Amino acid sequence: MIGNLSHRERTLVVLAVGIAVLVLGWQIIVVPIRDRNRTASELVPVREQVLSRRQDLVGRKAAIMAELEATNKRLEGLNERFLPAGTPAVAASELQKLVKGMASQASTEVRSERILPPVERGELLEIPLEIAVSGEIRQLVDLLARLEQAPKLLAIQDLKVRVVNITQPKELLATLTLSGFILPGKTRT
Repeated sequence: MIGNLSHRERTLVVLAVGIAVLVLGWQIIVVPIRDRNRTASELVPVREQVLSRRQDLVGRKAAIMAELEATNKRLEGLNERFLPAGTPAVAASELQKLVKGMASQASTEVRSERILPPVERGELLEIPLEIAVSGEIRQLVDLLARLEQAPKLLAIQDLKVRVVNITQPKELLATLTLSGFILPGKTRT
């Protein structure tokens, strides 16, 4: 078929095929490479920022490790403020013993005590205790101060104070609902 064409027509066909090959080559090879280069050049500043932040982190590795170690030591110290784990009953017994000791140190009389059901607070297990104590106002204030400064983490949930004898308002009856906390997943002594 090409043999039937004149020299001029053959030259035009070869030239048209050459142009078609150039256009297709441009579209298939050059345009995708150019687009990739443009995208890469747009990403360079962002990648430089990411690299800079990572280099800063690597440069601060010693400081970050020291902060982590200090935080872990602080957490270990705070773990000592939790009631001994095991079972909620053991923790409640420890809480009762602790509060009774503080009540006797504050010269208050323990009238009643009741262990309430444990409550889950995220990873912690709250052990509530309701205790009724009687004494003068100074003794009750002393007891509250001792509870606040307790070696274990205690939270007073509720406090009700009333006068035992209205004619002689010297002695007060305080009903405290306070809670201690345990980490149920860890067993300590």
